[in-house]
Amino acid sequence: MKTLYHISDLHFGKDRPELIAPLLKELEKADVVSISGDLTQRARSSQFLAARNFIESIQAPTLVVPGNHDVPLHNPIRRFFTPYRNYKRFVTQDFCPEISSPEMTIMGLNTVAPWHWQQGSIAHRHIRRLCRRLPEAQGLKILVAHHPFEQPPNSSKSMMRGARQALGRLANAGLDMVLTGHLHQWRDDPFVAKDSGRNVIQIHVGTGLSSRLRNERNDFAVIRTDGDQVEITRMSEADGRFKPALTRAYRRSERGWQSADQSG
Repeated sequence: MKTLYHISDLHFGKDRPELIAPLLKELEKADVVSISGDLTQRARSSQFLAARNFIESIQAPTLVVPGNHDVPLHNPIRRFFTPYRNYKRFVTQDFCPEISSPEMTIMGLNTVAPWHWQQGSIAHRHIRRLCRRLPEAQGLKILVAHHPFEQPPNSSKSMMRGARQALGRLANAGLDMVLTGHLHQWRDDPFVAKDSGRNVIQIHVGTGLSSRLRNERNDFAVIRTDGDQVEITRMSEADGRFKPALTRAYRRSERGWQSADQSG
């Protein structure tokens, strides 16, 4: 069994410092950690330095992708010409990260589009690369991105450009799961990817550290994989600690993933 901890939307510069130590304590239990962007609130050097110190405190191998808050919103010249300067300086220059083991392959995708700052977009070349890589990948095949590929109809945010079509192609190539943030809202369920007929699990986590809670608690996901079964636990903050709030199990079927209670 392999355990992946997924966190997102840390928003250093708008964080809750009292939660840093409890979150790092929980992450000590992880085999792998993924962080799906919005490390900072305003992409400032001091905020990226705080994010880097946090990431360097994580003991497990860690995969990171940027979010829309990780490019400078209020400096249009920098946003269009050097949007990732601080991200590359303090975090990583690798925008196609991957962590692979026999149990799972985790691949990162940059969905930030400085010209569509909040909405995000997917480059066709990245989808082609992933579609070539997925059939060769080992174990559970997981994609980490900041922007969701599917979101609730009542969401106030615009859907990412090209999301549904891209997800259909990725599902046909063998993708099992998408881990995202951006909405500051928990959601975990399988849904049918467009033009594929396969159920893919998408997990939105809220914010791990930010005070921008949007009527939800700080949270993150714990994903345990064991062959054709996956167990997903939402860890939610209460009284300054992270505790299990719900757990669901999913099993692989001919049509992809479905609730273990329905797998017959």
